[in-house]
Amino acid sequence: MSVDRRRFLESCSALGLTGLFPGALYAQLDDEDEAVTAEHVAAAERIVGLSFSEEERALIVEGMNEKRAQYEALREVALPNEVVPAETFDPRIGGARIPEDDRPMQWAPRPVGRPASDEDLAFMTVAELAHLLRTRQVTSTELTELYLARLKRYDPVLEAVVTFTEERAREQARRADEEIAAGRWRGPLHGIPWGAKDLLAVEGYKTTWGAVPYKDQVIDATAAVVQKLDAAGAVLVAKLTLGALAWGDVWYGGTTKNPWNVEQGSSGSSAGPGSAVAAGCVGFAIGSETLGSIVSPSTRNGVTGHRPTFGAVSRTGAMALSWTMDKLGPMARSAEDCALVFDAIRGADPGDPASVDVPFSYEQDFDVSALRVGFVEEAFEGDYDNAAADRQTLDVLRDELGLDLRPIALPGDLPVGAILNTLDVEAAAAFDALTRTRGVDRMVRQGENTWPNVFRTARFVPAVEHVQMRRARTRLMQAMHEVMQRVDVFVSPPFRGGTLGITNLTGHPCVCIPNAFHPLEDQPDSPRRRPGSITFVGALYRDAEVLGLAHAYQQVTDFHRRRPPTE
Repeated sequence: MSVDRRRFLESCSALGLTGLFPGALYAQLDDEDEAVTAEHVAAAERIVGLSFSEEERALIVEGMNEKRAQYEALREVALPNEVVPAETFDPRIGGARIPEDDRPMQWAPRPVGRPASDEDLAFMTVAELAHLLRTRQVTSTELTELYLARLKRYDPVLEAVVTFTEERAREQARRADEEIAAGRWRGPLHGIPWGAKDLLAVEGYKTTWGAVPYKDQVIDATAAVVQKLDAAGAVLVAKLTLGALAWGDVWYGGTTKNPWNVEQGSSGSSAGPGSAVAAGCVGFAIGSETLGSIVSPSTRNGVTGHRPTFGAVSRTGAMALSWTMDKLGPMARSAEDCALVFDAIRGADPGDPASVDVPFSYEQDFDVSALRVGFVEEAFEGDYDNAAADRQTLDVLRDELGLDLRPIALPGDLPVGAILNTLDVEAAAAFDALTRTRGVDRMVRQGENTWPNVFRTARFVPAVEHVQMRRARTRLMQAMHEVMQRVDVFVSPPFRGGTLGITNLTGHPCVCIPNAFHPLEDQPDSPRRRPGSITFVGALYRDAEVLGLAHAYQQVTDFHRRRPPTE
């Protein structure tokens, strides 16, 4: 790299200015009054991999100096995080259609007795707690106090709570008990205590997004998903941690821990939801995923996570990171629990232009034999971490559930890594003001592979390339639509075969479930464990089939029932 080019890149990064052409040009300017010159253009050409003649540069210079005032004017427009772009991502572009099936979810509580200990009660599934609450073997107030006590007991180690919502929770629990006693049962979530990832706004409480610049932020609104859970009678007991601005498990208050091994972070960015669910501190939680933020902490903490079809759950009142990739979904002990929560939170909302109404015909006793189930053959090949458990999962599907698994291959001829730059660009736009005002300097994590660096680097993605990413993404969606013509659901290790990146770009639903708990290599006799996981991915808007298969697997295994050591 030449000295001039190095100096140019350093100045661009330091200034945190706009993306290439015009960003690479303007980042070279010493002050606001300096004009773009032909020399600036020539330096920027080397960054974008283009070459222009002197005459062409002269015209570019003229155009860029004219547009500079326009960009400055644009920066004067107030564009807070909740303002959406004037375009909406629609995964149906690839060829899928919303099913017309209008059958409601088929579910009824199964009889279960109250366990002898509060410890056992805390680890019961939502489905089981629903029966106990409806039959008044336990009250919502009892459950709420139990989970609040557990959160306070374990949080000094887990660091999973940003804010307790005790007053709100106790009032909701009291109301739930009164309604249930009067025979007004709202459904399976009525009286169930839960936790919200702290990128969901709740009126009257802080919404910190896990980051220092927003640690005192109070949003005068309540997220649509919280409102729906309120309507279902669920009880919000705490706002749970997320890695700062939805990356990782490091937030402004510390590092959220994995209950299975408290020397390890809980992964992220749905760090608090994963940790709290695993530790038996909430009945369920709501997390979010843009590129692995439900799948990764579900894996690390050994819980079940459901990333719904893009658009199936409204994001109104949630922090925007990537308008075309963000999804909200449940994290719980079982796939059945996730189905119960998803049914309560799904649906279109005027505040989120990407949200749609989709049918959800989940059946409690779904016959999976009718499903065409595939597996990403390449992803299961070779020797890799959790390989034996993953192959055993395939054996269970074949031998226990009687499925004829079909080998499939995901699209391999498109530059998925390049298309994923979409996330970086949209995130940089969502936090543009934070970068320009140097607010990112206050974030805990700095350096390579952190948001401050990503936000700055994204300024150098040319606008033309950004549009080309979106066009290539259409090709990817079309290719995945072709794959899903051959299967209804496919199985894959979560982080192999390109599954995670591809399906987050295409918007397909995914359920991540635990399928192993490995002893620690350096502590083989310790009760601590390293969870492993497998994912089920379904066709767009077919969340019921994915959850149904995951539930069937959990009916013949017990991984979702296992508990982390208490100390």
